[in-house]
Amino acid sequence: MIIWIASYPKSGNTWLRSIISALVYSDDGIFDFKLLKKIRQFPEKIYFKDLIKDFSNFDEIKKNWIFAQDKINLDNKIKFFKTHQGKYTVDGDDFTNNINTRAVIYVVRDPRNVINSISNHYSLSVENSLKFMLSPKLIGNSKNFEESFMDNKPSMFTLLGKWNDHYRSWTRNKKNLLLIKYENLIRDPKIEMDKIIHFLNKYLKFDTSIEKNKNIIETTSFEYLKKLEGKGLFKEAPLKKNTAGRVKFFNLGPKNQWSKESNQEIIKSIEKNFSTEMRELGYLKQI
Repeated sequence: MIIWIASYPKSGNTWLRSIISALVYSDDGIFDFKLLKKIRQFPEKIYFKDLIKDFSNFDEIKKNWIFAQDKINLDNKIKFFKTHQGKYTVDGDDFTNNINTRAVIYVVRDPRNVINSISNHYSLSVENSLKFMLSPKLIGNSKNFEESFMDNKPSMFTLLGKWNDHYRSWTRNKKNLLLIKYENLIRDPKIEMDKIIHFLNKYLKFDTSIEKNKNIIETTSFEYLKKLEGKGLFKEAPLKKNTAGRVKFFNLGPKNQWSKESNQEIIKSIEKNFSTEMRELGYLKQI
């Protein structure tokens, strides 16, 4: 059975995955990027290689979402998967189901800050980053928006949808759901980690202690992860466009503050388009 670590891109998924991998797969809580290999991404080609022949055909992929997960779960063991895929049903094909999904941890971030991270990650202007978040899309599909901007295409089609559609798709069903806000991870990581521990204890066994938890918080802090990336130890960041090297994955983090965004029209557009969800999450005041 799968415990999904789900999010819209650039919302803290890798940060959360770092915390969980250190918590579940280490004895002392000291994080190492090698631990991320314990939590793979879905969809990926490896899980579909015996099911489909044409990886450029999204129709084939979506028809085999469930079959691929059925194969993954043949051992009846709990495992984690990261995903940016929305929990959608497309032409009757579900991304996942109750048989394959045990629980969901969804990490969400203020979309006014997501936009700058999207801009940095995909080398887009802020204006095009706004289009990214407002457009229903398949990452990797040449007929859709971001293909014309992204040189580093994912190995599999991933259906994102708009920012608010993505959030709704994963959080509509509250059963076996833990919602984590990126801002709370920054503000008080200990409280958020206690929530994660309490939630995961319902599904699997792992050792924890005051010392281990302290190590996790220290070695998965944004600044610590940024230092590790600076030493060339993080390999998941995309390559820069038309140049050598990689984009800074751990770029601004807590310093990314939408209030400093000079283009207030962009901010107003985000608040207008996502107002319902932003109020629900406390990013905007209730009317």
